[in-house]
Amino acid sequence: MSSPEFQTHLEELRTVVEAALKAELGRVGWPDSLKEAVEYSLMAGGKRLRPVLVLLANEVCGGNRDDAIAAACAIEMVHTYSLIHDDLPSMDDDDFRRGRPTSHRVFGEALAILAGDCLLTQAFETISSAGVDPGRIAVLVRILAGAAGGAGMVGGQVLDLAAERGAFRKAESGKRKAEDAANPRCDSKFDAVGTGHGSGAYAAAGFTGSSGAAQSRSPDSEQNDSNQTPETRVVELTRIHKMKTGALITAALELGAVSASADPEEIARLRRYGYCIGLAFQIADDLLDVTGDQTRLGKTPGRDADLGKLTYPSLLGIEPSRVRAQQLVQDACGAVDAFGECSRWLKELARFIVERDH
Repeated sequence: MSSPEFQTHLEELRTVVEAALKAELGRVGWPDSLKEAVEYSLMAGGKRLRPVLVLLANEVCGGNRDDAIAAACAIEMVHTYSLIHDDLPSMDDDDFRRGRPTSHRVFGEALAILAGDCLLTQAFETISSAGVDPGRIAVLVRILAGAAGGAGMVGGQVLDLAAERGAFRKAESGKRKAEDAANPRCDSKFDAVGTGHGSGAYAAAGFTGSSGAAQSRSPDSEQNDSNQTPETRVVELTRIHKMKTGALITAALELGAVSASADPEEIARLRRYGYCIGLAFQIADDLLDVTGDQTRLGKTPGRDADLGKLTYPSLLGIEPSRVRAQQLVQDACGAVDAFGECSRWLKELARFIVERDH
């Protein structure tokens, strides 16, 4: 269980984020209906995991919190926009989010879509106003754009929708790097949004995929769900979550580190940590969708099964999924050991991610 000191620090950071988001909304000059729809979703609470990670990464690298707050707000805006769109009838068609009716149920689909669009664009206006030098602002913008776009969150959403229909699409297979598909691990080299491949932590967690069906699948076999094995499905699912969930989580840590002028080695450690907790977070989410309570979750459980989504519990079972999540948490903690005592809050957050009930 996380310590009372961690819970106090976490609540302090959430309070800082809430105040900063409210201040950002207070500066805009949007139509009233648009502002109401944006505020309804952005200020609905939630874990605020991504902005908290920005602030924790800034903190562990010895930065100034004021330099990181714009990036923290921006990444929460991107995350909230993605939730609004993800809940739409054309996507996951959800009725509840954060304990309240989803945006399109309250404001209609058109205004919900526009609220999401507005949050996405406002995120880049916000991050470009960060109180750091122009060179670092350019890097922050690049990190956020890369994590949110086709190689990150949006691309992961596309693959997630395709997986609901049985397999990745033929067009996607020609673009995927064999190394990326065969080695979805978390302790080697990482690109700008924290995705990487190597050896070590994921092998320990069971994500080997170093040979066999994952590499030999042809485009035609990807069209045929009957040709898929549990191993190839786990490889696919890991890739989906590396993009859909993990890219923004890893970017949050990188944003915090860059805002603190961290050196490349520190950034690399935080990327490794981010990739591991990103996947652990998604496994925990998959488990909560099976075992969670709607009152605590703030959304309807069982939706993954209803939509035919690939999930870790459906592929591996509940207990093996828990074991994998715990292993990833251990790997994440090891990645930040070099920060010494300063890594305490990051380690407690990693454990909190798999212990949470919402």
